[in-house]
Amino acid sequence: MIAPRFIPLIIKQVVRHPMRSALTIGGVATAMFLYVAVQSMQRGVTQTTSATAADNTLVVYREDRFCPFTSRLPEYYLPKIEQLDGVKSVTPMKVVVNNCRANLDVVTFRGVPREAFLQAHDRNLTLLAGSIEQWMKRSDAALVGQTLARRRGLKLGDRFNAAGIIAYVAGIIASDEPQDQNVAYVSLAFLQQAADKKLGAVTQFNVKVEDPMMLEPVAASIDTLFDHAEHPTTTRSEKAFVAQAAADMIELVGFARYLGWGCLIAVLALVANAIVLSVQSRIKEHAIYQTLGYTGSLLGRLIVTEGVLLGLIGGALGTAGALVLIEMGQFSMTVDGVSIPIQADPMLVAVGLGVSIVLGIGAGVAPAWQASRRSIAQCFRAV
Repeated sequence: MIAPRFIPLIIKQVVRHPMRSALTIGGVATAMFLYVAVQSMQRGVTQTTSATAADNTLVVYREDRFCPFTSRLPEYYLPKIEQLDGVKSVTPMKVVVNNCRANLDVVTFRGVPREAFLQAHDRNLTLLAGSIEQWMKRSDAALVGQTLARRRGLKLGDRFNAAGIIAYVAGIIASDEPQDQNVAYVSLAFLQQAADKKLGAVTQFNVKVEDPMMLEPVAASIDTLFDHAEHPTTTRSEKAFVAQAAADMIELVGFARYLGWGCLIAVLALVANAIVLSVQSRIKEHAIYQTLGYTGSLLGRLIVTEGVLLGLIGGALGTAGALVLIEMGQFSMTVDGVSIPIQADPMLVAVGLGVSIVLGIGAGVAPAWQASRRSIAQCFRAV
């Protein structure tokens, strides 16, 4: 530990070489920016694809289809699915996206039977602005997820155009479900007419089961029921469906984690190099400090604390920059109509600062050990 009276001395050592300190802090900030951004993506992937004991939703999709443009199921499957044991509710859904490829600015329309949708999602959605009555009355009305609304700058009464669909913002909603944050819910009939002028066809069915333990049996029953039909199905839990649809994106995020750790290792070398250069230029000063009674242990701790200070400043700047950008940008990775939010978590501030401190300590240990072992005579001979 360093006594508070030595803090001004450490700060003086940092500011006396402003260019070197600025470059070091900038390098740390850049690496921590990347690290926090990757961790935010990983957190979104974990939340979106990790199953929990409370999950009770299945997605029925056309077999061997992935993009919403290619999945077509007849609406008359609805009563057949509802009759299966363990099924609580079924919501047919038409999905239209303005871009089926991986993208950070995808608008996803989901056409649903309004009354059935509200009954099935009454506990999951929170209306932040607007009214459900307005959404029910207008044929082109949309309930817009808060992430999409922020990203596109949408507010109540606005009309927006995406994928050739022109919709009216009747309400803005919040939800704990990642798939509800970046979509616009509209009437099923309206979306069918606006998208391809065909009624009676949907992209998928969202099936809620009575007991989460029945997810697999109900999924097997649905696929068996339509196994020999003209339009066979593949049924998975909602999070398994997202993981399958976004498999390539999830793999890239996983690779990006290694990139983030690689950057941290590079920064460790950067800070260590800056401290080594700083220590080498102050050998004469260290000799003077020793004549004034500074012990080798104290000199070593001063050097390590200097590394911690550089890492902490850079880490704070990089972490704060990443969180502000993510919060303002409201980014969401979307592919094949499913969304993985990039979420800014305040806990990442603590994590980022903790990593920065560890980097500073790790970078300062070697030069501190070297300086603490150097005698006064050796210091003068090195000058």
